[in-house]
Amino acid sequence: MSLLLVRRVVQLLLGLFLYGFSIGMMIRAGIGVSPWDVLGQGVSLQSGIPFGLTTNLIGLAVLLLWIPIRQKPGVGTVLNVLLVGPSAEVALAVVPQQTELWVQVLLFTAGLLLLAVATGLYIGARMGPGPRDGLMTGINHRWGWAIWKVRTGIEVSVLALGWVLGGTVGVGTVAFALLVGPLVNITLPRLRVPEERKEPKLDGEGAPTTTTP
Repeated sequence: MSLLLVRRVVQLLLGLFLYGFSIGMMIRAGIGVSPWDVLGQGVSLQSGIPFGLTTNLIGLAVLLLWIPIRQKPGVGTVLNVLLVGPSAEVALAVVPQQTELWVQVLLFTAGLLLLAVATGLYIGARMGPGPRDGLMTGINHRWGWAIWKVRTGIEVSVLALGWVLGGTVGVGTVAFALLVGPLVNITLPRLRVPEERKEPKLDGEGAPTTTTP
């Protein structure tokens, strides 16, 4: 196993753990979460299923939607479905619920910044997108709809359903929608694992082998 592959695996696992942990931090802040987490909260409240397991089940359901759009998952996609929920539960177990506004804002901000770093880590590992991102890009590739239209349509629908089910919608939800894109735009290029360079093959005399076009 090459050192580059080891880095990719470690970066993927660390990124997914931190991603789930950051979600738990923002939930404990209590001022709103991302649209998908609003849905997770709503389903959890209505079903009694723990939030972490609900997150896993929603991820699995979204992954099944990849089938009709002919999107293929990677190792990172499957691990995303399996690991983000449990790591969110870790955060919910160790981070207390906050009620003072200044602490809520600080905790939410820290969670959002951590999520941006975590996203850069796991996407930058180049081992497959998360199920939700893959659904968006898959619809774009399948039918040619603009990415921003697909993302907006999906997240507005998810947010509305989660809100009806009792998920927390607040100023944090708006902040997440406005800031997560620019923040990931900063972290992803810096954390993306470079492509592994292939050394040219040498012929018998030690010169690089060439092929005729």
